[in-house]
Amino acid sequence: MRKLFLALCLAAFAATARADEVVIKLATLAPQGSTWHNLLKELAERWSQISGGRVKLKIYAGGTQGSEGDMVRKMSVGQLQAASISAIGMHDVVREPQALSVPGMIDSQAEFQAVFPKVEPRLDQLLEQHGYVALQWAQIGFIHFFCTKPYRTPAEMTDAKMFAWDGDPASVEAWKAAGFHPVVLSSTDMVPSLQTGMINCIANVPQYVLAARLHDKANHMIDVNWGYLIGATLVRKDAWNRIPADLRPKLMAAARELGLQVDAEVRKQNDQAVVAMARQGLQVIRPDPAPWRADAEKAWPVIRGRVIPAPFFDEVKRARDQYRAAHR
Repeated sequence: MRKLFLALCLAAFAATARADEVVIKLATLAPQGSTWHNLLKELAERWSQISGGRVKLKIYAGGTQGSEGDMVRKMSVGQLQAASISAIGMHDVVREPQALSVPGMIDSQAEFQAVFPKVEPRLDQLLEQHGYVALQWAQIGFIHFFCTKPYRTPAEMTDAKMFAWDGDPASVEAWKAAGFHPVVLSSTDMVPSLQTGMINCIANVPQYVLAARLHDKANHMIDVNWGYLIGATLVRKDAWNRIPADLRPKLMAAARELGLQVDAEVRKQNDQAVVAMARQGLQVIRPDPAPWRADAEKAWPVIRGRVIPAPFFDEVKRARDQYRAAHR
């Protein structure tokens, strides 16, 4: 009888322990072993230590859960509780973060550092209104064009087939307004489409291009800062609220601390990625940036109001212009 009683007590204890455990399933396109993937693995370890094993972060890297649009859809139905995604993939939740990534909007690290703190509280508020919590914002880096040909001016790119993210028709129109020929594909189709010639140009950050081996085919980099890509690690608010209230600030602090460390590391690694790819045959094209900036701004009338709400677009541009005026 005592053995039966003990077994029942142990079973009840185990059931209670399972009920108290919170598992957060998080997906990302970040390749296995990349800086961003390593950040998430370290975050999982930190959370486990802080919570005494009560909060577990399970990571699905390398696009195993589909494109960023797929990840957002899976979060909306509860198949995933979190995702580390770019501002582009975030547009199905909120569109405002893309304002920082508008072509030609941010042209230096100093500009970003001046502008982002002014709009970050508003971005956090918008995400919360849509049922998400931003664990940390990520500076993914400056976007460059990687192509199979050495284009030096936008006028030379009449035959270029540019990768464009699916699920965002207004952004496709923006590419066209800037004078490019976009080919709409899922992000998971980028590599095979580059290999088959369906596309011959991609716009991304150097570290991702190196990690995904895209430079094996797209072996010419146009050294112009086309846009500044940001991202965030988002978690569903209902999943976040299942975590005991006393643990949430500690887990958030760990995410923010690691995020700042990785931002600094990513800036160095993007530069190092260009050097590494150059050793492997990448040709770096350094053209006059003026025509590229002019073409970038051709897309603004489409982006403002259609891709990004006009008031927020204007707020970001105003903060940028204030910085430029003060540092001219």
